[in-house]
Amino acid sequence: MASELRHVGFLLWPGASPTVLMPALAALRSANRLAERECYKATCLTLDEHPIVTPEGLHWPANPVREQTQGLSSLWLVADADQLPAQVPGWLAPLLRLRLQEGVELGAIEAGVFPLAMTGLLDGCRCAVHWRMLDEFRERFPAVEATSQLFVEDRKRLTSSGLQATVDLFLKHLAEQQGQDLAALVAEDLTLERTRDATEKQRVPLRNRLGSSHPKLTQAVILMEANIEEPLTTDDIANHVCVSRRQLERIFRQYLDSVPSQYYLEMRLNRARQMLLQTSKSIIQIGLSCGFSSGPHFSSAYRNCFGITPREDRNRRRAQQQDATV
Repeated sequence: MASELRHVGFLLWPGASPTVLMPALAALRSANRLAERECYKATCLTLDEHPIVTPEGLHWPANPVREQTQGLSSLWLVADADQLPAQVPGWLAPLLRLRLQEGVELGAIEAGVFPLAMTGLLDGCRCAVHWRMLDEFRERFPAVEATSQLFVEDRKRLTSSGLQATVDLFLKHLAEQQGQDLAALVAEDLTLERTRDATEKQRVPLRNRLGSSHPKLTQAVILMEANIEEPLTTDDIANHVCVSRRQLERIFRQYLDSVPSQYYLEMRLNRARQMLLQTSKSIIQIGLSCGFSSGPHFSSAYRNCFGITPREDRNRRRAQQQDATV
């Protein structure tokens, strides 16, 4: 098994939160400690000579990437979902392409997949995108095959959808590079019950999200999630799960402190808001695709739920994105 020191670089985009990076660093640090030798060296890099100040007020010192890519075994782009980049510097794509040709693996952690895609180096490749950002990513980068897998490895491009998925990906590589025994020790050190395969679903089981194991409740919510565009009536749902309407309403009140119709409406509105903020589809298109019969109906329900109209919400999000790029 290969035992040479591997130098891992993390290119931090402005505003990147340390929480995005910590799982990867924890896995590498644990591997070094348990192996009782330096298996990995980690270096945090910046785009330019300006230090990074995170939303939490933490400071990353400047360490320009153009001066630090020689000798890397892998280079990971790290970005924050709340501060997605609007553009990448022109010199970045040629630099990354050169390193890729030299055998350096290119990676992206969570929202880091956006700047990597903006370089064009993911065109024609598969990648993992966090389910919350998947609609936006697919619309912006149609040449990339975006998936909802936990992580993806494709032609020396490594992408992780989120925090725990990053650990899963790093443990897989640790097993390949340093041996399964060490990978197992690191997983135990990080108190992981198990490591997950790339093909497992990102979203936690519905039972965990609902905080309930009631089978009729689970069946009802699954039906709702599968029928967003053409909503079912409460009576329809009750018939499908083989309970009376009154029983179904009692179950929802007991476990979710809501009634089926209200829970269903909020589910559709949350889906609409995700599409509104992540895609360029018209407000009418979004309303219809989430089961609202007209624009005014959608706008009224949206305002009652979020305290703002769909158009105002979209405009506010666009203004925030413009401010972040200034």
